[in-house]
Amino acid sequence: MKEKILQITGIQAFLAPWINVFQGEEVKKNIDTIVKSYVFPFLSILLFLFVWQISASYLFNKEATAKIAKAQTEQGEAAALEMQNCIYSGDVSCQPNTLPSPVKVWDAYLSLLADHNIISGKKEAFAAKVAKTNEKRVAAGKDPITYTGRPSFVDQIGTSLKTVFAGFLLAAFIAIPLGIVIGLSTTLRTSFNWLIQILKPVSPVVWLLLVFMIIKTVMSDSDMDKSFMISFISVGLCSMWATLVNTSMGVSSVDKDFVNVAKVLKLSIGQNIFKVVLPSSLPMIFTGLRITLSVAWMVLIAIELLAQSPGLGSFVWEEFQNGANDSNAKIIVAMFVIGMIGFLLDRIMMVIQNMMSFNKNETA
Repeated sequence: MKEKILQITGIQAFLAPWINVFQGEEVKKNIDTIVKSYVFPFLSILLFLFVWQISASYLFNKEATAKIAKAQTEQGEAAALEMQNCIYSGDVSCQPNTLPSPVKVWDAYLSLLADHNIISGKKEAFAAKVAKTNEKRVAAGKDPITYTGRPSFVDQIGTSLKTVFAGFLLAAFIAIPLGIVIGLSTTLRTSFNWLIQILKPVSPVVWLLLVFMIIKTVMSDSDMDKSFMISFISVGLCSMWATLVNTSMGVSSVDKDFVNVAKVLKLSIGQNIFKVVLPSSLPMIFTGLRITLSVAWMVLIAIELLAQSPGLGSFVWEEFQNGANDSNAKIIVAMFVIGMIGFLLDRIMMVIQNMMSFNKNETA
């Protein structure tokens, strides 16, 4: 009996910290945090999927009814009955081409992954086949033979990421130095403000056409990938303005005490920029870079779609033109992938921005 009491006392001692956590006001706070952080987001996902499924079913039935009515009008009752049986049998040849359901989108996602695995296998087989030939070509100073088959969906994601980062770096390379120069001079800021305000809202379509006109002339004799050059330069020019404006504002709003100390210490222009101006302006600069990266990712899809260069934009356009039964589902997959990548890029920039900010409160 004594041993049993000791055992119960030991269990209570072990559970005491956990029991205290879930007592009184503490348990209310914990439950409130769990509900707000996990339960409500989960319920919102379920609500979104439910509304999506209901909408897809409604549009499917409406399109199916229209197809059956058309068959009846043009070919008679027998044709209408045959169309109805075909549609509800699941035959892909007669399915309504409308908003796909969540299940169809998931199936399209799995199909794209399977297609990527098949193409990856072909690439590996091709690389093994030409390995010896490529060794001889490289030894002779020639370019190796590369796989030129159809890219997979995952390959096109990689191409879009490469293009957006190239455009982002170009935007930063142009906007940050230019913003520092403009920010240091009130005269320059006043003189060039009109140009910035005019060029900032220009559509990606216009930038694409302008870059195309220049690149096709400047690189007419070059063997470089012109479509990639046109895409990333257009992305950089479209997205650089937020960084330019924020850098200029950050530089122009440096604390006057810092400026006076720099004058007292008789720092050179370079020392003043790198030891006083840039450290003080970094939070504003990274805010601009965060906006620039988000804009770059948005305009990239439109530019790839218009320029027909490899990437997610081109993938969406090809599927739209294809008109296959699963094309709409693949477009929805691409939409979610584009959104999730954009969200991740923004979170990465937010972390860097918080690291560079004097105010360590979390940036939303």
